[in-house]
Amino acid sequence: MIITLKDGSQKEYAQPMSVIDIAKDISEGLARMACAGEINGEAVDLRTMVEEDVQLNILTAKEQEGLAALRHTTSHILAEAVKRLYPEAKLAIGPSIDTGFYYDFECQSFTREDLDQIEKEMKKIIKEGAELKRFTLPREEAIQFMKDRNEPYKVELIQDLPEDVEISFYSQGEFTDLCAGPHLMSTKGIKAFKLISSSGAYWRGSEKNQMLTRIYGTAFTKKEELNEYLEYLENIKKRDHNKLGREMELFTTVDVIGQGLPLLMPKGAKIIQTMQRWIEDLEDNEWGYVRTKTPLMAKSDLYKISGHWDHYTDGMFIMGDEEKDKEVFALRPMTCPFQYYIYKASQKSYRDLPLRYGETSTLFRNEESGEMHGLTRVRQFTISEGHLIVTPEQMYDEFKGCLALASYCLRTLGVEEDVTYRLSKWDPENKEKYIGEPEVWEETQNNIRQILTELKIPFEEAVGEAAFYGPKVDIQAKNVYGKEDTMITIQWDALLAEQFDMYFVDKDGEKKRPYIIHRTSMGCYERTLAWLIEKYEGMFPTWLCPEQVRILPISEKYQDYAKAVEKECKKNGILVTVDNRSEKIGYKIREARTNRIPYMLVVGQKEEEEGVVSVRSRFLGDEGQKPLSEFIAAICQEIRTKEIRKIEVDENK
Repeated sequence: MIITLKDGSQKEYAQPMSVIDIAKDISEGLARMACAGEINGEAVDLRTMVEEDVQLNILTAKEQEGLAALRHTTSHILAEAVKRLYPEAKLAIGPSIDTGFYYDFECQSFTREDLDQIEKEMKKIIKEGAELKRFTLPREEAIQFMKDRNEPYKVELIQDLPEDVEISFYSQGEFTDLCAGPHLMSTKGIKAFKLISSSGAYWRGSEKNQMLTRIYGTAFTKKEELNEYLEYLENIKKRDHNKLGREMELFTTVDVIGQGLPLLMPKGAKIIQTMQRWIEDLEDNEWGYVRTKTPLMAKSDLYKISGHWDHYTDGMFIMGDEEKDKEVFALRPMTCPFQYYIYKASQKSYRDLPLRYGETSTLFRNEESGEMHGLTRVRQFTISEGHLIVTPEQMYDEFKGCLALASYCLRTLGVEEDVTYRLSKWDPENKEKYIGEPEVWEETQNNIRQILTELKIPFEEAVGEAAFYGPKVDIQAKNVYGKEDTMITIQWDALLAEQFDMYFVDKDGEKKRPYIIHRTSMGCYERTLAWLIEKYEGMFPTWLCPEQVRILPISEKYQDYAKAVEKECKKNGILVTVDNRSEKIGYKIREARTNRIPYMLVVGQKEEEEGVVSVRSRFLGDEGQKPLSEFIAAICQEIRTKEIRKIEVDENK
């Protein structure tokens, strides 16, 4: 057989060879570094036998698949260490992930001290250097094998596998785990690892299941790489909106109020108010929207017409019992059905379309408790929601217009380069999840694909991510930990007008069904605030800052002048405060920096006599003295144009 290697060279063998033996034949050094193999583009275990002509790549930790095998092996070492220290613990799953690995256990929760003890045990296991051995069992024997070890979660996993699948295990010393691999040859291959944290996680991600304890960790081939990653983690923790937003007093949460129900504090509320007013004025004055205001709840009848009652009740807060109560209500998870009845309140002609409804909508979705996180995953939130009622002929251009508006909003916020686009499609293998005929879905998906291609927007496609009534473009962004969230959605709907008997009178006098675009221009205000906290590390563009200027009188003698400067700033719409405390000016400046204030105006005798202010900014540092009118004109220009100034000096040095 002929083996073609990554560089195009070939090896010929007269008998079957394992991947690791081929690696040894190429180079002993390569074999020592090998983590996995890749046969014809598919990652395989080093123990895999090659019996025919193939293209083979030996994967080291420099390749993502090779690093994943190293981390997967580390997760097994973690599981063995936990079983040694906590014999009653039950094993769930332990995969590699982009940032390392995790393993879920049914057992006690773990403190940092517990994790340190587990790390010590893992180092012992690594030092023992046990070989990892792979073996397979028939289905019934595999089930019994795990029953004998009192591992119910493994039994459940095996029972859920297809009847004809090969059920494989890996053992290392006295420890054995159900696993498909691939893995390193022995535990000695782990050179640098760290257990990062422990948290709760529901079995299979459902709050209806048992709460498990999850341990997160990471692993690398070199200690230098591990230390670099740990330093990176410390840096991103400082940017985590859930930590930074609380420190800046932008929001808080309270157990007695409930998970996913954040309280926006005055500074956070001011930022969201600024964004909301901007979006409403932008949509109404420049993009042709008309504003609506609709109820926060409705009878179940409304959601039965839309289809949400059949497809979305798990995600809704429902008040009442249909079997007992005359009327059952639900808090709204979206506003589209409400706006449809505004449309239906009077007959519409083709001349009335497109009709663009905008609403700042407070919505409610019953997210699982394990999914709650800061401002990014909440149960009550507010979005820049809109629905465009259009003729079929207008749909293409209006959809492009929605993408253009979203792009403008992202660009203004300074995050356009941080997003990716996804075409979220239906899943034809699960048609019961959707309404409408397959040909409608294929046509609408093709239209969206054509628009994105025409606009030269790179995008990925995701099967099964569409709403039950239409495909959509999801604009995605990652938080500081790499988790992806949907920030903006634009959805093509050719179906719900039929559900609600919506029509317009065409130029020929015939009643026609309109199409509908469901969209957000900026998305969820709470999630966007979280995104901006992390993006700017709390140093927002001046126009978004809840405090744009802080006036710092050098002593009490200059408080009157400070108040006069404050009055002039407020007259021009600038968000300004005066620090009248009896503190030294150096202390006041340092605290203003800590509070991330864009501009500080220091005032004393000279400033009062000359009618000027001494300007310090987080952008240029000490900008010197300026006439007050000049400073006000400059900052008003910056706020009006929503300029994003670059920080050119380190004020902390």
